[in-house]
Amino acid sequence: MSSKCPGQDSRNLKISLHKCPQCGREVEIFSDELRVKCRSCGEIVHKERVPSCVEWCKSAKKCLGEERWKKVMEELNRDVTG
Repeated sequence: MSSKCPGQDSRNLKISLHKCPQCGREVEIFSDELRVKCRSCGEIVHKERVPSCVEWCKSAKKCLGEERWKKVMEELNRDVTG
């Protein structure tokens, strides 16, 4: 039996509500998402950035696989630099 990262288990996902900075409508962001598009006005809504295990865990590249790891790191870097 192989162990699996708890962050990858969809049973552990959580939803948080965030206010759209453009129209004020509440949008749902799942715990595995960094941002979503507001369904009301189309504005991108970001949640407060929390360090991801992908950034600090030595096993992240092996855990996610090279391709997915690169994609996640690009996304994280894009969020930091704007």
